[in-house]
Amino acid sequence: MKAVHLKGVSFTYRGSGVPALRCLEYAQEVGEFAVLGGRSGAGKSTLCKAIMGIVPTLQRGEMEGEVRVLGRKIEGLRPFQVSRWAGLVFQDFEAQLFSTSVELEVAFGPENLGLSRGEVERRIRESLRAVGLEGFERREPWTLSGGEKQRLAIASVLAMGPPVLVLDEPTTDIDPLGREEIHRVVKELKSKGHTVLLVEHEVGEVEDADSLVLMSEGKVVWKGKMGKADSELLASCGVRPPEPWALAFHLGVPPLGPEGMASEIERVLGGRLEEVRRRWRETVDEGATPGDVVLEVRDVEYSYPSSQAQALKGVSLEVGEGEFMAVLGPNGSGKSTLAKIMAGLLSPSSGSVLLRGRPVRPGKVGYVFQNPDQQLFAPTVWEEVAFGPRNMGVRGGELEDSVEEALEAVGLSGYKDRDPFSLSRGERQRLAVASVLACSPEVLILDEPTTGLDYEEQRRMMEFLREWNLKGRTVVLITHSMWVAAKYARRCALLLDGRIVADGPTREIFSREDLLSLAHLKPPFVTQVGARLGMPFLSLDEALEALRN
Repeated sequence: MKAVHLKGVSFTYRGSGVPALRCLEYAQEVGEFAVLGGRSGAGKSTLCKAIMGIVPTLQRGEMEGEVRVLGRKIEGLRPFQVSRWAGLVFQDFEAQLFSTSVELEVAFGPENLGLSRGEVERRIRESLRAVGLEGFERREPWTLSGGEKQRLAIASVLAMGPPVLVLDEPTTDIDPLGREEIHRVVKELKSKGHTVLLVEHEVGEVEDADSLVLMSEGKVVWKGKMGKADSELLASCGVRPPEPWALAFHLGVPPLGPEGMASEIERVLGGRLEEVRRRWRETVDEGATPGDVVLEVRDVEYSYPSSQAQALKGVSLEVGEGEFMAVLGPNGSGKSTLAKIMAGLLSPSSGSVLLRGRPVRPGKVGYVFQNPDQQLFAPTVWEEVAFGPRNMGVRGGELEDSVEEALEAVGLSGYKDRDPFSLSRGERQRLAVASVLACSPEVLILDEPTTGLDYEEQRRMMEFLREWNLKGRTVVLITHSMWVAAKYARRCALLLDGRIVADGPTREIFSREDLLSLAHLKPPFVTQVGARLGMPFLSLDEALEALRN
């Protein structure tokens, strides 16, 4: 008996002329841990919803084929009936949260299964412990950080105890060590006999999976052992090739851990290692020196009205003109709070924020939300981008030019009459950026701009920001994506428990693995390998250029 079996499944959402699934064939064994990858729009989320019966019962459309879960045909069943056998953590995890406390959120499912009070309480404790939210029982979900909300959504499904667990990008807003914890929980569930389907863009972070599944254009195009898919195949499906696999392939060494691979590279280089180091030091580019201070944070403290804990504790920071800076830190460290205060969207409890020596005002510092859907509301793309400059008094031809320039900058020139919510997640993210650029901000702050994007969309977003920065514009990036920070930012500030504990050049910060680990972070694999060779690389390209030459 298969845990999950889809035979000839096609599905087209109502109002769409393009099928999300096309004669899809997929089977997963009981107890199998599979990782599902593919570019945005490949049909991954629709596949997850089909397993749960969400399509076509809740999200209407035309469906053909057969779906079985643990041998049961689910046609005609409602999702609450399927939930006894399978549980789903949504890609949009915030849509899954509705209770007034963390404890009540996790209790909702088990209570509706008719379990005893003692059993419900046991499941609450175990589920919150599994995702690192012990002590959060009385917190209101809306006061949690994005990553903490994502952990809560996972805990609410774990508490149901389904034999089949479907996780649609469950770690997108979680810090690196937190992602490792979630993957550890998944591995434990698999060891207890659970069947797990995990949708993940960073497939290299879950090497313990039994199988890797790749989707493209509504079909499963490849399924095999983890580690057997080559870099070209992964990239063609919008998946970033894992750095250990790519580095091993290009250098002709075994795919080992950082210590082992560094030793193997040193053995291959032999007596040439010192010469390679010398050439690398001569060619390494640390970026342009920033200009005068444009944005200054002075002794800022902040506490949310509903929380006794301080989110920020005496934060001071200077951002120079033309800088590309990243703010790093674990979930709940205060990154988004700091970003909103820097943009003038929140007023600090004490301290000040100055833009060119004057108190910052909303509109002068652009802010792109962590979730782009929180700032999109207009009926068309053009109206969305025009809203900001129009409210700043821009009219006529000048308004038309501002909108067109912003849309062209993010690659959405032909989209002006489209409904923003008909766009893909990556397109909505770029639209949110365009709506801010049209206001001509002096500083652009982006909160997790690559979250939920496939590899191609991440690169497109970050290359745009690099080009914008090279024109002398100032960029501040809030991110958990360490490869993104390493490759694009020239300076990093590390925030931990509401305080800045380190601030300096990216290469210097990323060379301090012990410091990063305190903040639940770890440098990219190539940086770890390079540091052991005396060359802390900031990207795979930099590593290959140094080592292959």
